[in-house]
Amino acid sequence: MTATNPADPAQFQRARRHIGRAWAAAAAVAALAGCEDKNTFIAPPPPKVDVATPVQRPVTRYVEATGNTAPIKSVDLVARVQGFLQTIDYTDGTFVKQGTQLFTIEPETYKLKLEQAQAAETGAQASLRQAEADFKRQSDLVQRQAVSQATLDTSTSTRDNAQANLQQAQANTRLAEVNYGYTRVTAPFDGIVSAHMVSVGELVGVSSPTQLATIVAMDPIYVNFTVNEQDVLRIRAEAARRGLTAADLKQFPIEIGLQTETGYPHEGKLDYVAPTLNSSTGTLAVRGLVPNDKRVLLPGYFVRVRVPFTQEKDALLVPDTALGSDQGGRYLLVANKDNVVEQRKVQIGPVDNGLRVIESGLKPDDRVVTSGLLRVIPGQKIDPQQTKIEQPQAASK
Repeated sequence: MTATNPADPAQFQRARRHIGRAWAAAAAVAALAGCEDKNTFIAPPPPKVDVATPVQRPVTRYVEATGNTAPIKSVDLVARVQGFLQTIDYTDGTFVKQGTQLFTIEPETYKLKLEQAQAAETGAQASLRQAEADFKRQSDLVQRQAVSQATLDTSTSTRDNAQANLQQAQANTRLAEVNYGYTRVTAPFDGIVSAHMVSVGELVGVSSPTQLATIVAMDPIYVNFTVNEQDVLRIRAEAARRGLTAADLKQFPIEIGLQTETGYPHEGKLDYVAPTLNSSTGTLAVRGLVPNDKRVLLPGYFVRVRVPFTQEKDALLVPDTALGSDQGGRYLLVANKDNVVEQRKVQIGPVDNGLRVIESGLKPDDRVVTSGLLRVIPGQKIDPQQTKIEQPQAASK
């Protein structure tokens, strides 16, 4: 066997290379071990989420609907006698008081007919006086047996005819007065008169009454709307609970708002409730009466209507932004006593002064997640930050 020469340079170099590889392997193992220590998973802290208990306060329940305004009185002004239109005595579209003269229709002819009837009435009165005097005279003569009974009968008949002629003359005078009055067309009530539909000098009332213009009463004004069957049942149940009669329901206040207005600034009262529901639509026709002295509401406006019918003393309210929805309906995220998020299915009510009424599914001491909903899921532990729900300012009336 040949002995290894430790002094051989080639063999010495191979030994060094083996030692270097060993050290490199040891370093790699140490590096890998170090990497495993650095990649150890550390759970993040629970997310900080704002929570708040629901607002609890009285809430008025309303029946809400949409409707249209309508005038309480609207009349077509017509020519009831024949003649040429003599004057137009108003400015188109102006407000006039009851009795204001608006048109004049050729009054001379009808004035002459009135004077003629008055003259005939005066003649009939004179004839009656003469007939009565003759009747009295003949009655005295018959009592003294100076004339026959036939003469008295003739005098009686003459007197009765004179009385009938006077009555006819009086009726003719009254008729002439009425026709003469028709030559002056006046406003039947306070209102706004539309543009005139005929011109001065035009012949009117020839074969039928000619429409001259239209007058519309503006104050107060009707608001017509409908209530669905479900709301009707709710109102009737509440009325029965409170012992209200049908007459009491007509005294319910109503609130009106235009599409460009905030809230419901116009107030009135219920005026009419239909006795039956419309079977084709399942709705009940209702009408309100609203003061309109400033004439802000015009007939034909589309308006929002609400009618308060009850008040809940301790309603629970949350911001609309705290609500979520899925295929099961609306829900809230609530932090339980262990600060774990739970999903609560809720029934929602109307919005009241910026907050949503929660009908069911929520308790007064529940901590509702009010912000950061996208950062949490049901079953997740959170770090709740207790806040207070800000009460929005009430909508202006």
